[in-house]
Amino acid sequence: MTGAVVVRELSRSFATTTAVDGASWSAAAGTVTALLGPNGAGKTTTVECLEGLQRPDAGSVQVLGTDPWRAGPDHRARVGVMLQEGGLPTTSRPLPLLRHLAALYADPAPLDQLVDRLGITGFAGTTVRRMSGGQRQRVALAAALLPRPDVLFLDEPTAGLDPHARLEVWDLVRAEAGRGACVVVTTHSFEEAERLADRVVIMAAGRVVADGTLDEVRGGRTLEDVYFALTTGAAR
Repeated sequence: MTGAVVVRELSRSFATTTAVDGASWSAAAGTVTALLGPNGAGKTTTVECLEGLQRPDAGSVQVLGTDPWRAGPDHRARVGVMLQEGGLPTTSRPLPLLRHLAALYADPAPLDQLVDRLGITGFAGTTVRRMSGGQRQRVALAAALLPRPDVLFLDEPTAGLDPHARLEVWDLVRAEAGRGACVVVTTHSFEEAERLADRVVIMAAGRVVADGTLDEVRGGRTLEDVYFALTTGAAR
């Protein structure tokens, strides 16, 4: 396999629970790959291995040709990460936090534009701990977009967002792919996958059960029908 992101026979276990079991897939630059699956399917564990937050037990992952577990600061500056939850200092307010993060990069994305598009100004005086879930999502996405990353990992980026904000996030994600970034999105939303994805990977019980373009995976059916046919009964 080749690609900006490559997962080869990845396995990861916690005590007696196998979270990922021999998963393989890849994602190319300039595309959006949607990672779908029920809770416990192994999506977040896979992405955390790709982010260098967890180390595989077997198999391998590569991001931009590098093992993320051993990656240095130059590599990490090319990767944007939006975690499913957490990752933001709870006593910070969004604008000082984002300005601090922007100062860490040689050529950050225009902060004022990101703040405006994501509607962050409206709660600029609120600390992270007092923000709603949707507000935290917006700040976390802005932080992930600041480095103009070559690879962007977004774990359920529109969870908790209202419909208008969701559309704005989708536009931003497609724009990132349009400038050449490899974007990997985990989601539970079939609409989100169909609106965003060039490629879809469906996981169940730690394994990849479907991998291909949206049309290849659907095969003339709806994505929802394919998903439930492949994942029903797969939970441990």
